[in-house]
Amino acid sequence: MQFPSCIPEIDLLMLGLCKASNSTPFYIVGIGASAGGLAAFEAFFLGFPQDSKPEMAFVVVQHLAPDYQSILVELIGRYTHFPVFEAKDGLTICPNFVYVNPPGHDLSFLNGVLQLSSEVKPRGQHLPIDSFFQSLAHDQHQYAIAIILSGMGSDGTKGLRAIKDQGGMVMSQLPASTEFQSMPTNAIATGFVDYVSIPSEMPAYLKHHSEVASKKPHLFSASILLSRERNMARVFGLIRSRTGHDFSKYKFSTIERRVERRMAVQQIQALGEYLDLLEHAPLEVDALFRDLLIGVTRFFRDPEAFKALEEHGLPRLIAEKPDRSGLMRAWIGGCSTGEEAYSIAILLQEQLNNAKAGMSLQVFATDIDARAIATARAGCYEKSIAEDMSADRFARCFASERNLDVVRIEKGIREMLVFSEHDINRDPPFSKLDLIACRNVMIYLDAGLQRRLIPLFHFALNPGGLLLLGSSEGIGDFEDLFEPIDRKAKLFRRRPNSAMTSSLRGYSPMQSSTTRIGMSQRNSLTSNLFKTIERPPMVQFVERCILEHFAKSAVLVDAQGDILYLHGRTGAFLELVPGEPSINNVLRMSREGLRFELTKALRRVVANGQSSRVSGLEVHSDGYFTKTNLNVIPVEQAKSPTVETSGRPLYLVVFEEVLIDLENQFPIDLPSTTERLKSASEVESLVASLREDLQSKEEYLESAHEELESSNEELMSSNEEMQSINEELQSTNEELETSKEELQSINEELATVNTELQNKVTELSRLNNDMYNLLMGSGIATVFLDRQMRIIRFTPSVAQIINLIPSDYGRPLGHIVSNLVGNGMLVPDAQKVLDSLISVESQVQTTAGLWFSMRIQPYRTLSDVVEGVEITFIDISDAKRIEASLAMANNQLRLAVVVRDASDAITVHDLHGQIIAWNPSAERIYGWSEEEALQLNVSQRIPELRRKECLVMAARLCQAEVIEPYKTQRVTKAGHTLNVWVTATSLINEGGCVYAIATTERPEGRKHGK
Repeated sequence: MQFPSCIPEIDLLMLGLCKASNSTPFYIVGIGASAGGLAAFEAFFLGFPQDSKPEMAFVVVQHLAPDYQSILVELIGRYTHFPVFEAKDGLTICPNFVYVNPPGHDLSFLNGVLQLSSEVKPRGQHLPIDSFFQSLAHDQHQYAIAIILSGMGSDGTKGLRAIKDQGGMVMSQLPASTEFQSMPTNAIATGFVDYVSIPSEMPAYLKHHSEVASKKPHLFSASILLSRERNMARVFGLIRSRTGHDFSKYKFSTIERRVERRMAVQQIQALGEYLDLLEHAPLEVDALFRDLLIGVTRFFRDPEAFKALEEHGLPRLIAEKPDRSGLMRAWIGGCSTGEEAYSIAILLQEQLNNAKAGMSLQVFATDIDARAIATARAGCYEKSIAEDMSADRFARCFASERNLDVVRIEKGIREMLVFSEHDINRDPPFSKLDLIACRNVMIYLDAGLQRRLIPLFHFALNPGGLLLLGSSEGIGDFEDLFEPIDRKAKLFRRRPNSAMTSSLRGYSPMQSSTTRIGMSQRNSLTSNLFKTIERPPMVQFVERCILEHFAKSAVLVDAQGDILYLHGRTGAFLELVPGEPSINNVLRMSREGLRFELTKALRRVVANGQSSRVSGLEVHSDGYFTKTNLNVIPVEQAKSPTVETSGRPLYLVVFEEVLIDLENQFPIDLPSTTERLKSASEVESLVASLREDLQSKEEYLESAHEELESSNEELMSSNEEMQSINEELQSTNEELETSKEELQSINEELATVNTELQNKVTELSRLNNDMYNLLMGSGIATVFLDRQMRIIRFTPSVAQIINLIPSDYGRPLGHIVSNLVGNGMLVPDAQKVLDSLISVESQVQTTAGLWFSMRIQPYRTLSDVVEGVEITFIDISDAKRIEASLAMANNQLRLAVVVRDASDAITVHDLHGQIIAWNPSAERIYGWSEEEALQLNVSQRIPELRRKECLVMAARLCQAEVIEPYKTQRVTKAGHTLNVWVTATSLINEGGCVYAIATTERPEGRKHGK
């Protein structure tokens, strides 16, 4: 049943009762769009066959200005067979109907009924799509479907999360097919989108979902969750055995969604069935592997990041490069089809040229997708990539192929890059790099793998190297490894003197219960610290032997006690502390009996810069006391120019273990030292020493307490100031965010209005074209005049009647010369029609002899307002000629009657003597029928002796002479000769030329009338 596009409101409310009476639940599809959404709406609804009834309702929500009169209902109604209505408050919706949100109101869903509410939020914070999706999810649960189409901003992202939470389905328009990609891109980035497609293909997905997907149980139901890890482990194992890549460290939710998508494609409802398919169908494993790979990229993606790299990162990196004629190395991880790798190579080459540096460039680009690497190696892309960069850069870096729609990267840039398959989860990293760009890769990895990659990147970079991550990625708690250059662009720089901290972060120095560092690890740390120092092999061998056999245990620290480097076996003096394993401070890690003296000695050395030695310390370790001498020595950095220290003062803490016999090594449970003393003098000496130590400790505690109070006061003051500044910045940021959102909302509304107006303009242009073709095709000459008799429009065919040219628009008609015969009454007649509003019609003739039917009538608008007159000229020249021909034919008809009834023989022959007319009397007199006579020449009817005389007469008649009747002879069909009186007349055409001769022949002796 078809409904008109507009139905009275009372009928609409009555139609809304259909859902209330229909107990069968149906899907409700919420469609959200913003700028550019009109074209998507058209493609979406045209995707439904004309006779389809999907048994689902559609609610369209778009950003509209509150005071704008939307024509969206009319526009959508033109390209869908579903009835389209503007949503009304309290309306119960029906399947196979389309409802559009009205301007100035928010739309929500409650108990199966549409609810309208006035907009109360500021324009910038107004998110009508999110609001509707959330209400739809909470009201319809698994029967809710959300579709995100073209638009700016992120409206709808929160709403689709609610849809998914309630078991609904989410679709998004393919970003490449949109006019504005922000809304679909943000929706897809959430990972909750079930289908990504172009609008015209979405109806097929809806049909599939309603028929199949809605009837199957959820993939990870309660029973399946019990064996979830085991099943996913099988999936990971199958992929690993087939491709060699391990996805067990990827985010579990990402893998789930990809598995669900492949199951939907294969129309499999149970995960066990799909696992069986994977085991027996290697091609399906390949398809799942391809689905797990995210290949969304383009040239100079995220312009803010590339701008930060160009303006803040690369100039500093090049300037600090020690060898200006050496090699610069970069690594792009997860390069996909190569667009980002080529972008960075182009940027690096431009910066090297600007800096006039003679360095060569080598860029490694890697990915686990062999197909993407093959595309990247080819370096061929569609010509549309020109939109992603400046025209100058495009012309400089790309060359057109034979296929005009394809361009290839310039050969010099291509030769800078080395593409290869590489798995950052499995394969070793590149080394000695100046730049690492690993953008939008870690967002798909779990937290553990992310924490392992950041130190890996740090190890691969040269001192001062750059790390560029994706907009949703970060370095986590590895602030000690990288310093931010631009936090928003996620551009970081490798911190100076951070190689040691990196090693400590990635490999804890306490590997066993005895807290001793193994030999291989110690060598690794030494190699990381002094990797820039070059020594002869023999010197290295001797130094390593001395360090291994004779060197004491030592720790290199800064003024706060943070460990920068460990040497020797320090487990007897240091131990791991409870809490975060990343804390590496010598004061916190020192064992019992060492911490107090170490703290005092370090503070003393920091204060006066002089070495400090404390002897005879008893350090508690593994149930025994170890006699230890402590030395704290300031380090002269000038002696180690190759080691990065950032100018910080460093101190070497040396532990000297006092070697004694085993029988003198007393365990903890032996009697105390006081009990072992033999004499009173030793007791007094011990008491004096203890008092001195106690006094020193009291002085130290008092000093520490004062410093703590002073530091607390300063910190409180600083905290208050920072809190105040933070509040101001937060307030400013909120204002800016609000302004940005308002401007974005206004922009979206303007884009929507502009789209609707463009459709109106297109329609008007089409109507104008139709009208123009109608007027041109009809051939009717028409002139439109305003009330002042000025020309406002005319058709080209009127130029043969009135001498009009395009520049005559706006001129009075009376100033134009016409080609009409007696045209003086044209303007007065037009004025008369304008005054009386009575049409005038007459026939006029041009100086060229053409006739026209002229009609002058009032020019009325659609609102029946007279704004001028319209003069039309219809060519009736043919009708006039036909009329004249009819008159002539009538005259000839009357003459023919006379000729037919005459008793004399009347004949007509042309100038060559061929008979062309023969009346009944001639047939009766000469015996030849008309058919036979028309085959004769006049000479055949003249006796031979008379032919010369007849030729003379014919010659005179050809000169249009008038000849008196004369007597001659004619021959009959029977061969008899008759004496006849002949009256000959020349026939002359309109041009004044003789074209035939007519004769009237009467036999001699016959009276008139016989």
